[in-house]
Amino acid sequence: MAINTITLSEKMTGELDRAVVQKSMTGFLNDNAMRAKFVGAGTVLIPNVELSGLGDYFRDGGFAQGSINVSNTVYELKMDRGRSFLLDAQDCDESGIPGLAGQVMGEFVRTKVIPEMDAYVLSKLGSVALENGQTVDGDPSEEAYAMFTEACNKIYNNLGYDEELVAFVNGSFWAGIQSSPEISRMITINDFKQGGADLKVKSINGVPLIPVPDSRMKTEFVFYDGRTTTPNDQTMGGFAPAADAQNIGLLVMPKRAASLVKKTEKIRIFDPDKNQQADAWKFDYRLYYDLIIRESLKSGIVAYIY
Repeated sequence: MAINTITLSEKMTGELDRAVVQKSMTGFLNDNAMRAKFVGAGTVLIPNVELSGLGDYFRDGGFAQGSINVSNTVYELKMDRGRSFLLDAQDCDESGIPGLAGQVMGEFVRTKVIPEMDAYVLSKLGSVALENGQTVDGDPSEEAYAMFTEACNKIYNNLGYDEELVAFVNGSFWAGIQSSPEISRMITINDFKQGGADLKVKSINGVPLIPVPDSRMKTEFVFYDGRTTTPNDQTMGGFAPAADAQNIGLLVMPKRAASLVKKTEKIRIFDPDKNQQADAWKFDYRLYYDLIIRESLKSGIVAYIY
């Protein structure tokens, strides 16, 4: 009996989508719902509302007239990424395809998709902090707690003390936190929701700490197109730090400051009889996404960059 490739594609798409959201360091940003409306293949409209402030109430004249201005900000999704894989028909029988396909594509998402998405998101957030001068300085090996507190206080002073914050740290800053007796006594274990999963994370003063590999904590990356051979070979795909990239040691932000918007995450599967390229199973993976940062909360993104 022939395998139902449509059902298998839909099942794998759902499972891989959950993996991207739950396993990535920045997956919680996918939970931030924005009133986004797609008006094309990669164009998103985000409504903005501006209101007048309070005025005096006069007993004779009543209320001072205010205004409500509603406008739309247009965003173009920048990251349209994908890859195609071939699995020779002689390397497996049809009965083993579902398990093998799930294993192969699951590994691809875990080792290639998630790191790249994290890198893109964190570099975009770090660049906003750098461009707005929202940074802190110091030596993480000796001043980790002071730097962390300064970053949090900058956000609270700008946006208020009721913001729910989250902090990303690279390996060096994480090591500074762990080696500090001052901080170790203050670390607690808190619940953290991400993509429907309940995670346990370490926190300081109620702010979750998310350790991120150094390779994803840079201010700028080059994302290879998978095709170009000259002047630089990009056929391996993936990403790498840009030549002038800086390290992000600490990045603190309101949890609601940005939203990960995905237009498409899809798997297509073609069996050898339908594959025109080769006698092989063909797996196509596509991910079309971007990070949208709320303009009103950009002043709440603070980083230590070196």
